[in-house]
Amino acid sequence: MSSVKVAVRVRPFNSREMSRNAECIIEMEGATTRITNPKMPASAKDAIKSFNFDYSYWSHDPSGSLFHGQDVVYQDLGEEMLQHAFQGYNVCIFAYGQTGAGKSYTMMGKGEKDEGIIPRLCKDLFVKINEDNSPESQYSVEVSYMEIYCERVRDLLNPNAKGNLRVREHPLLGPYVEDLSKLAVTSYADIHDLMDEGNKARTVAATNMNESSSRSHAVFTIIFTQHKHDADSGLTAEKVSKISLVDLAGSERAESTGAKGTRLKEGANINKSLTTLGKVISALAEQSGGGGGGGGGGTNKKKKKGEFIPYRDSVLTWLLRENLGGNSKTAMVAAISPADINYDETLSTLRYADRAKQIVCKAIVNEDSNAKLIRELKEEISRLRNLLKAEGIEVEEGPGGKVTYVRERAASELGRQISTDPKSPGGPLTIAEEAVDQLQENEKLVAEFTETWENKLRRAESIRQQREAVFAEMGVAIKEDGETVGFFQPKKTPHLVNLNPDSSLSECLLYYLKVGLTRIGSPGANIPQDIQLVGSHIINEHCVFQNSDGIVTLKPSPDALCYVNGRKVTCDVTLKTGSRVILGKNHVFRFHHPEQPRERLDDSIKDEGKLSPGSGPADWEYAHSELLEREGVDLKLEMEQKMREMEEQWRREKEEASQAFQQERKKYEDQIESLQKQVMEQSMTMSMISSMTPDEFNQEEDLYVNPIFEAECNWTEREYELASWAFSKWRIHQFTSLRDDLWGNAVFLKEANAISVELKKRVSFQFSLLSSTLYSSFPPDLLPIRDPDEEEERVPRTVVVVEVQDNKNNASHFWSLEKLRQRLELMRHIYNGGGEGFDSPGEETLLCTMEQNPPPRCSQRWVHLSPNMQRLELMREMYQNDAEISPSSPDSAQDKQPGIDPFYDRFPWFRRVGKAVVYLSNLM
Repeated sequence: MSSVKVAVRVRPFNSREMSRNAECIIEMEGATTRITNPKMPASAKDAIKSFNFDYSYWSHDPSGSLFHGQDVVYQDLGEEMLQHAFQGYNVCIFAYGQTGAGKSYTMMGKGEKDEGIIPRLCKDLFVKINEDNSPESQYSVEVSYMEIYCERVRDLLNPNAKGNLRVREHPLLGPYVEDLSKLAVTSYADIHDLMDEGNKARTVAATNMNESSSRSHAVFTIIFTQHKHDADSGLTAEKVSKISLVDLAGSERAESTGAKGTRLKEGANINKSLTTLGKVISALAEQSGGGGGGGGGGTNKKKKKGEFIPYRDSVLTWLLRENLGGNSKTAMVAAISPADINYDETLSTLRYADRAKQIVCKAIVNEDSNAKLIRELKEEISRLRNLLKAEGIEVEEGPGGKVTYVRERAASELGRQISTDPKSPGGPLTIAEEAVDQLQENEKLVAEFTETWENKLRRAESIRQQREAVFAEMGVAIKEDGETVGFFQPKKTPHLVNLNPDSSLSECLLYYLKVGLTRIGSPGANIPQDIQLVGSHIINEHCVFQNSDGIVTLKPSPDALCYVNGRKVTCDVTLKTGSRVILGKNHVFRFHHPEQPRERLDDSIKDEGKLSPGSGPADWEYAHSELLEREGVDLKLEMEQKMREMEEQWRREKEEASQAFQQERKKYEDQIESLQKQVMEQSMTMSMISSMTPDEFNQEEDLYVNPIFEAECNWTEREYELASWAFSKWRIHQFTSLRDDLWGNAVFLKEANAISVELKKRVSFQFSLLSSTLYSSFPPDLLPIRDPDEEEERVPRTVVVVEVQDNKNNASHFWSLEKLRQRLELMRHIYNGGGEGFDSPGEETLLCTMEQNPPPRCSQRWVHLSPNMQRLELMREMYQNDAEISPSSPDSAQDKQPGIDPFYDRFPWFRRVGKAVVYLSNLM
């Protein structure tokens, strides 16, 4: 058993990251990789996270001394895996990471000078084969190349493979792809050509994070077989190694890549398969970590729960089942970005890789497995044939190797039974049909395993010829030797050359424009098209190229999108060599006519009058920038017109809103003014009534009466009795009386606060509720006035008072509501006279008289007391009125002046705060 080898490789900054001034957050020291969180301070505990792997490759700075190139990566991983393959083990190398992290570069490389792991491993494979000159050893190599696009498998080496291939599972072989091409090769040049063809057929697209993002998982498989003859025993030992080289599509986030439509659907399928791969790796890591646990019941239960591995949730994990935790030597390359803007994706990749290194694989040497497998398959075929024959079904070989059957007995028990297997793609099948299907599958496998090497070579040659014929029908130029597909300049025929953002895929396809008409359109056209294109904005009959007397004319269809040198064309246009032709939105070509003299690029640019000379070759970038600049003029005019319409609409809506606002504002102002008049009239009426004495009420004077109270009272004697009874009952209700006191005196409190603010007095007034207790009773001046008509004295438990906050003397007083109304009259007098004190001694005498000798009705509260108690209360009141001013008051001297301010109270040196019960013994 051996663990999965995990390597991490960091790439340099790309153009997107450099344009955003990204900073490097990755550090590597030996096999340790550290990542710094850019959102946290450097001194934070979790700002730096460390991970240990088998290898950490610093490929960020090519000019540095610690730079690890492609050769170092291959020496550590590729050579070791190739050695395991020669020993007879299955090996697998797969690259994982976010889109644009360098997975394809690590696996495939870029050009011959910077080859990746796959080309180097294939090259060294044949180097070691050629170095073995032993006559007892024979080697054979077969390759297959497939891609998993949107959970569907495509064969990249067989052009006749229409549709998607079916993934099946054999009890012994495990999951495999049915009808996948396995081509025999004899040299590295054959593998290189096949890889080149497969890469061109692979699905790629541009996203915001990567201009040539792989939109599918690519699996390049090498079946390496070794035959060694033993002279002593006369037997030939066979070792079969399966080398799986996987280039995974990049994990991505929709908001980062800007994916929409088809790209968004592709990204969803990519993330689905990678998420399933993550679940499989986590489950395998947990299973490997718990494998050596004790024998406790809880441990066994936990291990049993984690035995399920979700291989079947994705086609990728199903096909790689043996490479993940099975019979394989596996290595993983995690490609990461060094930029701080990709911190979340990079951290996720590192955690992914850290989890993968815990997986334990159980690799064994694959020796003489084919002979055993062929024998078991033949036994299974014989058993199925006997089973069908016993039921009266004759099996015979049909055309194309397909097994057919003929039922001899009409009412066969086997034929009447119906299979309810939900996996049956065509609906319910009889057991006879299932048996024939399984028989056909086994015979196909036996024929594949028993095929001779010469037959395999002949089949590979036949497929190559078919591929050349298909390419010729598509208009793709192929070299006469048939070995290389690419761009070869014809001598006389005008043609179109494809342009692609990926330089390795640009100028690889050649489309001849024959003499006469060359039709271009989609495969679904009623008339067969000479050149078939698939993509957005490609209609069935898109355009026609007419080649007459060496002059090529482009004739677009009415609704087709065709651009020549950046300009949209709707009528016939004569093409010149070097012209850029764009069909639809994605198909970009350059026109070449060998018999026309090549015009200077500068001259053609000056004729167009837009782009500057010397801006570069006429490649894909040039064609697209030319198209954007041509369309930019119209777009600018359209944007200006749209802006003018929006400004006019905004101005119109603003005026309407302003008029509506002014109308609403005037309406509410009128309502507020009306309410203010009513409140002022009511306040003045209540103030005048409250300032009158009982004697003044007897005088017949003209007073303003609110219309609410103008109605006359015409009650009967019975109604008066009921009203008196109700009044006496409701007076005893505490909350009703408190509410009436608060509402009735709120206007006075508000007026006192307003006058205090206007005269700049440092006094504020607010309502307060005081409760009487056993040890803290009400002061006499805060008790409400007792009605002489009441038979019994009623002392309320809670009264409403006015709390006076004297910020000038740092004191607080409590006034009764009666005292508030008395002081308010003096405040009004001061406010109307505009002075701080009193203008005459008579006013001072008035205040002193009101303070020291309250109105007769105020003295009525002592009527019920005995003469001795009345004398005591009178002495207490005299003490409170004649006490000295506290020397702690900052303005004690000022209060001794002749003028007395109604906003302030004189307060004694000692003040009562409550009552207490004290034993006489404590006073002695």
